[in-house]
Order: sequence, then C-alpha cells, then structure tokens
Amino acid sequence: MFTAKLIRGVLAALAIGASILLAPLAARAEPLTILLDWFINPDHGPLIVALEKGYFAQEGLEVTLVEPADPSAPPKLVAAGQAALAVSYQPQLHLLAAEGLPLTRVGTLVATPLNTLLVLDDGPIHSVADLKGSKVGFSVGGFEDAILATMLARHNLTLDDVTLINVNFSLSPALLSGQVDAVIGAFRNFELNQLEIEGHKGRAFYVEEEGVPPYDELILVANSARLDDPRLAKALRAIERGVQYLVNHPDDAWKLFAGHKPGLDDELNRRAWRDTLPRFALRPAALDRGRYRRFAKFLVAQGLIETAPEVASYAVELE
Repeated sequence: MFTAKLIRGVLAALAIGASILLAPLAARAEPLTILLDWFINPDHGPLIVALEKGYFAQEGLEVTLVEPADPSAPPKLVAAGQAALAVSYQPQLHLLAAEGLPLTRVGTLVATPLNTLLVLDDGPIHSVADLKGSKVGFSVGGFEDAILATMLARHNLTLDDVTLINVNFSLSPALLSGQVDAVIGAFRNFELNQLEIEGHKGRAFYVEEEGVPPYDELILVANSARLDDPRLAKALRAIERGVQYLVNHPDDAWKLFAGHKPGLDDELNRRAWRDTLPRFALRPAALDRGRYRRFAKFLVAQGLIETAPEVASYAVELE
C-alpha cells in the first residue's frame, strides 16, 4: 500500500516535472507589436480585452500596443516591415493600395462607418439641403471632401455651395464657437457624446444614409509579403475571443478597459464605450469582398483613385 508520505512525494515530483515541461512553453511566447491608429480609446476595446484577459498570451503571443505620434504612420511602418500589424481604416487602405504599398487587410475591428456630418441640434441646419451657403469644418482633405460631395449631391448641391475650413481636428470646438456651421469627419461615438457632456445636443447625418457606400471603419492591416506569418491568425483568434467577451460581459469588459491605463476611466470614454459596443466586428477575420469592391468603385467615381485593384490584392480572409 502507498503511504501518505509516498503519495505526497509522487505528487511533488509530478508538479516539479510539469513545471519543467511548461517553462519552455512560456518562454516561447512570440513578441507581436500592434500599432494603433490613435491614442487608446473604446474603438480598441477588443484589443484591450484580449490583452487583459490573457487571450493573446494563450495563443503564445506577447503583444505590445503602440500609440502613434503620427496617426498616418502606422500602416506605412507595416508596409516597411517595421511592425506586424497596424490599426487603420478601410478608406485609407484603398488609397494606399492604389499607390502600390504592400498592405493587406487581415481583420476588422469596427464594422460600420463612424464618420458623420455633425451640426448643433438647435441650429438652422435640419437637413443636408440646409448646408447651402454654410461653413463646413474638416480635418483631413481628400476623402472627407468626397464624402461631403456625395452627401450634398443627393440634395442637388455641390462643394461650391459651401465654404470648407480646415479646423485641424478641433471639430467640436469649431462647431461650438460658431467658427463653422457643420463639421465632416466627426465620429458618432465620440463627438456627439462630447457635445452632450458640454451641455449641447448634436444632430448627426450618417454618411451611409446619404449616398456613401457602407465600409469598415477600423481594420487591421499586415504586410502583403508576410501573410504567412502564423502570428497573424493567432492574433485574430485572440481578438475574436475579446469581442465575444465584450458582447457577453459588457460591464466587466468596460472595467478591464478603464483599468488598462490611467486616464481611460472618464465620462466620454464611458459613453463612447456604450455606443461602440454594437459596432465591433463579431467575426474579425471575416471579409465581405463585395463591400470592398463597391467602396473601391465609389473612390474611383470620386476621382480619389484611378483604378480599383483586385480585392484579393489588398484584402484577405486568413485561415
């Protein structure tokens, strides 16, 4: 018969052996840098939850999220091989792909447009048609001009009927100060809430309801020559688990996000979290090729790109 002392000795030996076997596995965690598009905010919820819940680690990844000094740099750094993944935007991807940059969409974070044309609710603009003769603020020329032109065209107006003013990302302040009558490029989950927190109600005109084809707002891009990197599929599996946790446990997920770093637990992020939650891609790796084709045709029609490359050359669904 086994004595208690012998059994304890065997169990101790097994525990030591298991720790020896598991140690190399832990040591083999592969580093993976994900460049963000902006400072950490609720749009990055699935990434933060996957990190805080250990989903990346369970895939054997040691993930580092990097907030950029220049928001336009992350996809270009990925194209140059300086990072494995970057958070970007579907419209931006089309433009960069048309320029020949080796970038490929491999995942989606936010699966609906966030962009809006925003005005004050108590102002004189009650429809897009009321913009005639008004001043419209913008932050990024080119794409936002094309969106505004499309929205205006549905109401028999053109860009010549408005005055465009570059407000340098100060969208809400420009609107509140009266510098402009409307702003294009305001995110429905942020600027609307920011106005309300400051005691003002905004009215948003949603781009996808005003003639602009629906698109994915936030996506993940990788270097086109490195799509066989096994870390990519692992990261997407972890992000999908992060989304599932978000949907199943929104309050607990908020706590994980708010505690990720100082400064995140504030009223604006709390409201933005609520409004962003239903917009996350439930299947981050899944690709709607038709949506990408339609949006590429829209960009060609707007003169932003000359021709639309084949979708497979800049957007894939990894196995």
